[in-house]
Amino acid sequence: MNANAPGITLFETAIGVCGISWSERGITGVQLPAAREDLTWARLRRRARGAREVPAPPYVATAIDGITALLAGEDADLSAIELDLTGVEQLDRRVAEAAREIPAGETLTYGEIASRIGAPGEARDVGAALGRNRFPIIVPCHRVVAANGTLGGFSAPGGTRTKLRLLEIERRAHGSAPALFEGDGLAA
Repeated sequence: MNANAPGITLFETAIGVCGISWSERGITGVQLPAAREDLTWARLRRRARGAREVPAPPYVATAIDGITALLAGEDADLSAIELDLTGVEQLDRRVAEAAREIPAGETLTYGEIASRIGAPGEARDVGAALGRNRFPIIVPCHRVVAANGTLGGFSAPGGTRTKLRLLEIERRAHGSAPALFEGDGLAA
């Protein structure tokens, strides 16, 4: 089988077993841990139809290493990871690009992302685009929060608890807490 043919694999991280899928054009998706490994597999396979479980080629191994490092609280730059955006709507692409610019340990609001992509007043559309994000961690949708000081939504397994956990990992690694978590009872 061609090393760049569509593939999927699971990998261990500090937050549990994650999954990743790819094509010859880049990463096609990342699956955050579900309650059980078989559920992670099922979600990954459903999203990456036709992909087979095969060893990760070097560019995927590099992405896995970066994701694993970031989830372990290390400083990892995922901005060079090539994404296969086939089928991703233009708005979703612009939102993903803006989200990828948010440094680890920091947050922006849905409205701030909307303004950055030239769509002020479209915070709900930004939220919907992030809800469709196929690349969590690489496209750090967990770094986008609501303007009212709450976490906002998070469609990954575990919902906002997972979002908070990801932000806390980054906060510890970068020595600062996003202001919205101070005094709201959400921080550990």
